[in-house]
Amino acid sequence: MRAHAPKLLALAIAASFSAPSFGQALEEVLVTAQKRVQSLRDVPISVNAVSGEKIENAGITNIEKLGDYIPSFNMTQTGIGTNIAIRGISSGVNQGFEQSAAQFVDSIHFGRSQLSRAPFLDLERVEVLRGPQSILFGKNSTAGAISITTAKPGNEFEAKLSALYEPEHGERDLRLVVSSPLSDTLGLRVAILDSELDGYMENTTLNRDESHDTNRVVRGTLVWKPDELWDITLKMETGSFDSNGRNIEVIKPVYNEQILDSNGNPPPGAIPYANMLALLTQGNYLLDTTHDFKRQSNGDYSYNNTENITLTIERTLGEHRFTSVTGYNAYDFEELCDCDFTGAPGFNILSMEDYSQFSQEFRIASPEDQTFSYLGGAFFQTADLDFHDEIRVPTNSVIPTALVSSVGSAANLLRGASTQRNFAQTTDIYAIFAQATWNITDQFRTILGARYTYEDKSANRHLYYVTSDGQALPQGSASDPYNSLWRIFRIDPHNIKGDRNESAFTPLVTIQYDLNDTDMVYISYTTGFKSGGFDVRANAAPNALDGLYPELDGTWEFEDEEVTNIEIGGKFVLAEGAAEINAALFRSEFTNMQTSQFDGSLSFIVTNAGEAVVQGLEVDGRWALTDSVLLRGGFAYIDFEYTKFPNSQCYFGQVDNIAPLGDGICDATGKRREFTPEWQGNAGIDYTINFSNGLKLVNTLDVIYSDSYLTTPSLDPRLVQDAFTKLNARIALSGDNDMWELALIGKNLTDESVITYANGLPVASVLTQGASSGFYAFYERPRSVALQGTIRF
Repeated sequence: MRAHAPKLLALAIAASFSAPSFGQALEEVLVTAQKRVQSLRDVPISVNAVSGEKIENAGITNIEKLGDYIPSFNMTQTGIGTNIAIRGISSGVNQGFEQSAAQFVDSIHFGRSQLSRAPFLDLERVEVLRGPQSILFGKNSTAGAISITTAKPGNEFEAKLSALYEPEHGERDLRLVVSSPLSDTLGLRVAILDSELDGYMENTTLNRDESHDTNRVVRGTLVWKPDELWDITLKMETGSFDSNGRNIEVIKPVYNEQILDSNGNPPPGAIPYANMLALLTQGNYLLDTTHDFKRQSNGDYSYNNTENITLTIERTLGEHRFTSVTGYNAYDFEELCDCDFTGAPGFNILSMEDYSQFSQEFRIASPEDQTFSYLGGAFFQTADLDFHDEIRVPTNSVIPTALVSSVGSAANLLRGASTQRNFAQTTDIYAIFAQATWNITDQFRTILGARYTYEDKSANRHLYYVTSDGQALPQGSASDPYNSLWRIFRIDPHNIKGDRNESAFTPLVTIQYDLNDTDMVYISYTTGFKSGGFDVRANAAPNALDGLYPELDGTWEFEDEEVTNIEIGGKFVLAEGAAEINAALFRSEFTNMQTSQFDGSLSFIVTNAGEAVVQGLEVDGRWALTDSVLLRGGFAYIDFEYTKFPNSQCYFGQVDNIAPLGDGICDATGKRREFTPEWQGNAGIDYTINFSNGLKLVNTLDVIYSDSYLTTPSLDPRLVQDAFTKLNARIALSGDNDMWELALIGKNLTDESVITYANGLPVASVLTQGASSGFYAFYERPRSVALQGTIRF
């Protein structure tokens, strides 16, 4: 039944378009996917656009929640980072990466993964462009781009106050928007957000709900149009998004049968998993290994501050339009991860990051209604990143206790000790780009584009040890006791530096043919490039640079990722304008795909997978069945395969299948990547009832389906998310020409338990010397029902 569900959904959508229509023509959707305001029907790209109204009505507060409504688009939080994926392509967990699915806010690149967690506020629309977007959006967009456009002041005064309350998980959300013309040429818009969520995961160690999230944003947008030639917009925003706790559970013990003796005992010196459980359950600690939205932790937090300033200047020059976009973007955060993920005192990781970025883009665009039109420009960006983290062992930690049997009393040197890591990087990017459209006939056109990018990076990483009394230690020799102890956790002190520069030429060719006034088909060939860089989080250096222990051959520099993409698509209007359907068939071939994998202990290692192919089909559509009923739907079929990946990390208990044996490296060639369900889809209906007394009732139902998928970057087949179907619904009553509205919003009404990320339990396999381990997993929010009220004045 599972395999047929998405096909039936697709057939239902397709069949619906062939039926007679009695609804009104669909409202045209405008996008800026090609840096011009265009109808979505005219853009030869696989694009999903979600309006600001839909975002607000559905209670979508960040990118993660947007994934329900866009097939083949997902966001996941991990133990130490955030991933955005389009068509199954994401960057992995490492501060050295920028997102393969690049995020842009009002044309400013928000490439850092931490910024993807920032809350949505007062948006005009969000566009998700699938496939490489290298020409107009720039490098690092090998998977696609998320283009977010914030709302701007209009010509009339408007104000809106909205509030949301959900009692089960203690969610409170308050938003205020005021927009007004200040004169005939000047307008101001102010938006303020204050929201809080108590949490849906019970921490039985601290007796509290997690994660407790608090978001605050203040944005001011000033638009000045001194005459018909000028359009100047200044946006200033400051915000914070903080969390106490995590939505993590330890869910499943696993055993390595290959190294147990005939009696089921581990190697000498290792503690059996049952004994480790007893160690971790000493006192009031409890290690719960079944999913029940309960966790054990000594406390986590993530405190984030952001600020950005964007100045956009547009000037009409004859028939051309000149645009300048200047942006300053910065954030800092401090995070504490109780990364043994148990209630016992094991170890924790404190991380701090400070990032600032300045960018400048100039564009010139010709009129579109000509035989030959074009858009071109130049781009510059400079960025500074400072990162510090420390792996800390509390004085009452159970880890030294567990190690005494294998290394003796020297294990107690770890009590109160820590590793310290400093990483700094400076990046400069220069680019020129152009895209031209040749309208060969009224129906047939060719689009050619290219971008040349040059990037320069310099970085350094210093990892050292600090004793319990705060003394920083020199690197020392392989026989030093601290080095010997931390070596057990695959940590090797080092101090390395690097410089790299690279350039790339990324072309695009698109052929587009209009079948009639409303329908068109296209075929495109495009390339993408994501620059290489330096591994921030590796705990050992390559031996050729600075390693003490030959077996701990760490990573430092990784290479650029490249992709070529072929796409065939079409956009069609049916039922006399009351219905539309968009489809895209694609194939992307990657070389040197950048990945990040857990080493089984305390580190995520950056790896360039050799080659990968992702191909599939995407379909979405709308049909105004009547003036009061709108049907929506979409699905994506994704086929992902690593065609060459001989250097993947083995999952726990997996036997090395390539030489040299015992190094923890396995060949993943032929395997499917994590978070790539074969089928994803959604279907929705909006039903509006207008009453004679001026009241209006709008009913919305959304069905979200996902096929099963692997949840760990190590591709462990023992932890798979089963296929699921979620229901979201909204019932809203409004009156006085929409001056007020009261709505009931239900999410995940089927109460599905959905894993968004999972990985091996840190340290567990080290303490048991490979005999046993476990998993930790992030879970989506369970069923929730909220009340939302809005007043406009």
